[in-house]
Amino acid sequence: MVNTHMTIGILAHVDAGKTTLSETMLYNTGKIRSLGRVDHQDAYLDNDAQERERGITIFSKQARLDIDKYDTSQKWHVVMLDTPGHVDFSAEMERTLQVLDYAILVISGTDGVQGHTRTLWRLLKHYNIPTFIFVNKMDMPGTDADVMQAELKAELDDGCISFSTYVEADQPDGAGHDESTDAFFEELAMCSEQLLDTYMESGSLPDKQIAQKIAKRYIFPCFYGSALKLSGVDTLIKGLGRFMCEKEYPQEFSARVYKIGRDDRGSRLTFLKLTGGMVHVRDKIEYSGRDSNGTAGSLVEKIDQIRKYSGEKYETVDEAVAGEIVAVTGLSSTFPGQGIGDGMQSNMPILEPVLNYRMILPDDVNPAAFMEKLKQLEEEDPQLYIVWVEEFKEIHVQLMGQVQMEVLVRLIKDRFGVVVTFGPGSIVYKETIAKSVEGVGHFEPLRHYAEVHLLLSPAERGSGITVTSTCSEDVLDKNWQRLIAAHVEEKEHKGVLTGSALTDVKVTILTGRAHIKHTEGGDFRQATYRAIRQGLKSAESVLLEPYYSFVLQVPMEYVGRAMTDLEQRSAKTESPEFSTNGTREMASITGKAPVATMQDYVSLVHAYTKGLGHLTLELWGYDECHNPKEVIEKIHYDSEEDFRNPTGSVFCAHGSGYVVPWDEVSQHMHLPYVYNGDESEEALSANARTQNTFSAEDAETIAGNRRRASWEKEVSKMSSVELDAELADVYAREFGMSKNDVADQERRKWSGRKKNEYDGLSGKPRTVKHDKHGNPIYPKKAPDEEYIIVDGYNIIFAWDDLKELSRINIDSARDKLKDILSDYQGYRGCKLILVFDAYKVKGNAGKHETYHNIEVVYTKQDETADAFIEKMVFGIRDKYKVTVATSDGLEQQTVMSLGALRMSAGELKTNIESTRRMGLDEFHANK
Repeated sequence: MVNTHMTIGILAHVDAGKTTLSETMLYNTGKIRSLGRVDHQDAYLDNDAQERERGITIFSKQARLDIDKYDTSQKWHVVMLDTPGHVDFSAEMERTLQVLDYAILVISGTDGVQGHTRTLWRLLKHYNIPTFIFVNKMDMPGTDADVMQAELKAELDDGCISFSTYVEADQPDGAGHDESTDAFFEELAMCSEQLLDTYMESGSLPDKQIAQKIAKRYIFPCFYGSALKLSGVDTLIKGLGRFMCEKEYPQEFSARVYKIGRDDRGSRLTFLKLTGGMVHVRDKIEYSGRDSNGTAGSLVEKIDQIRKYSGEKYETVDEAVAGEIVAVTGLSSTFPGQGIGDGMQSNMPILEPVLNYRMILPDDVNPAAFMEKLKQLEEEDPQLYIVWVEEFKEIHVQLMGQVQMEVLVRLIKDRFGVVVTFGPGSIVYKETIAKSVEGVGHFEPLRHYAEVHLLLSPAERGSGITVTSTCSEDVLDKNWQRLIAAHVEEKEHKGVLTGSALTDVKVTILTGRAHIKHTEGGDFRQATYRAIRQGLKSAESVLLEPYYSFVLQVPMEYVGRAMTDLEQRSAKTESPEFSTNGTREMASITGKAPVATMQDYVSLVHAYTKGLGHLTLELWGYDECHNPKEVIEKIHYDSEEDFRNPTGSVFCAHGSGYVVPWDEVSQHMHLPYVYNGDESEEALSANARTQNTFSAEDAETIAGNRRRASWEKEVSKMSSVELDAELADVYAREFGMSKNDVADQERRKWSGRKKNEYDGLSGKPRTVKHDKHGNPIYPKKAPDEEYIIVDGYNIIFAWDDLKELSRINIDSARDKLKDILSDYQGYRGCKLILVFDAYKVKGNAGKHETYHNIEVVYTKQDETADAFIEKMVFGIRDKYKVTVATSDGLEQQTVMSLGALRMSAGELKTNIESTRRMGLDEFHANK
């Protein structure tokens, strides 16, 4: 599928004149009738109030224009994307790069190649985008095209060649043999062997071949002019029309999402570029996302509307074809960088924020509730990291810099009517490892089972977390391996030095084990998390911090001061380069330095050089921290006290689970180590097969014998008093109560009698006081009313009929369960609360509703059903008798420790059936 749709992005260092160039191109192609100006706050594309006030582009915008194809009657149908130039909004710019066919890099003729220009060039190379260069402001004093051209070749690429004279001369295809044209062809020929062969044979170069080399980034056409004075812009437009190549797209539908937004009515917009096939209104699109219950997987959603935006206005269309940029409604879970359709992978950005700030809210604003609103902004800008710190009930935001913070403050005020402030910023650290290590995670509370062995290996800087597997399907089924990989990727794992995010680690699945009866998906989540943490505790961890790349230009007399300052700031520098600027000799020092040491240095350079010095800072990436000991002591993170990220494993003995510290896991694990220093796939795979020759039952028997021998050995050394204390500790750790209380709770459940009637474990009636009529007197807090709390999804997936129905339609399964429990409540006369887990649904604020005679609760985002149930049990346990219906062993233990009774899914079903039979018998008897 070949078409003439093109997407061109305009990029630049701030104040290079990018938006002015966009405005002039729209004017010269007849798309707007009058020229707007940034300084007049009437630019066509800077339509946001903050953009007009600040005179900078904050959000990427799009405009549509047609450009004549050279020497034909056809036109290029162009979507022009104007991107932010300020470094604080680099993430917005980078998302746009992923959908560009060509880029126009704007450089100020007065400033030349700046630090941010180099960052843009690096990103353009990374995303392999053909690039035209427009050197702007050439009407200003002191500008020189020849000097500028030499700088472009030296700073960017030797393929930067001036096209202005050749295009202005309007030479026909490959023609012309005057001196200037011959020199132009000769310079082009040096960029490629193919071009050189063609030129040597014919003495000229055809446009088509030049365009192909531009598309492959061998050549970067350069144009000179002044966008404000309308000079040179027509030549640039002609150059685009002449030297762009038509693109060929596959027939199958595919697309790349580059932006999420909302219109004036709040409708969610997915901005995407079609990279294959076509799309129509009412088409059903399948993509990876999260459903209404927060479950990750494949979603199928219908496109309600297709819009083509130009500035603030749009038109609706019934279809769009490959190469077009459109906004669609109807997709609820897309994200920027996401690939949709045939063979499309999701891209993660290179640039990321490195400064962390605590958000300070007004006293009357609930932080937890406000966090739900902020998730909207995070969805629209995934590089805006909004973090909920549970320990302090605080909201933290990770940003690129001060300007982005100011824009965010205004955005929150305009969107939500809340005025927020921020505390002092802190550095966002990361952690990695220095050597490979095998981490083991085991999760085996009663009736649960999973063991995972992962090889953690150091990876290249900036690679993030990658996952692979050398485990044979004969050792561990593919579906379990996929689940382990998903759990590695689904969250940000914490390091053990400072609790900072883990990065630059390759995770290899070595081996693992599931139980044929007791293993559930959540078991592998726990085992995977614990394997990573256990491996990190065993490894040599390395603290990373963000670095700037810098260019420091100072007069010669300040070189000594500058070098001393940079050394004190732990900078790594190149040898100074010297040049003459007018009558003053200048030194240029390049290198990289920690962000933490350079934040205040810009103003200091201006001060000690009396305004003659200039420092350019650009984010370089992460590298080893220059003062790790000081940072670790200051943060004072204790990995063993981080109960949300445990380092140990859970094993089972004598019918109950117990926690084993990370450094003792090797003595209890069911599978032997796989990694022996050889990281080749063949060695790892062979080791896993060789060491996994016995069955799961054998492994459990061996491990059980090992634990029993260890237990008996320890018990033999204990006195009766020590043994009683040890057993008490086990029950307190596992259930939060004594052994007698545990047995007593079980007896209450089966007998239905009040706890006060029994004496501990013996089952004998206690001595109970009676009133004058002979009736027993119980404590005032004895419950008069019964509450039954039901974990909805646990029951649905435990009952075969509802589980089967859920595969067809989960809504129908929920409705059927509500009807069953409504009938059950009618017979029992208790308070019945049905809880559904919706904690992964973005933007979900939670919902409570009454269904006939029962209460139905849908938890809010970031709140699990378990957490809601535990909180409710804690709140009503002293006033009412509370029973929790769930087959989750861990949740049963938790609610028992809080004072509730437990009821499994099977017991609930039995009770419902027996209650229904009793009710029918009574009904027929009354008839």
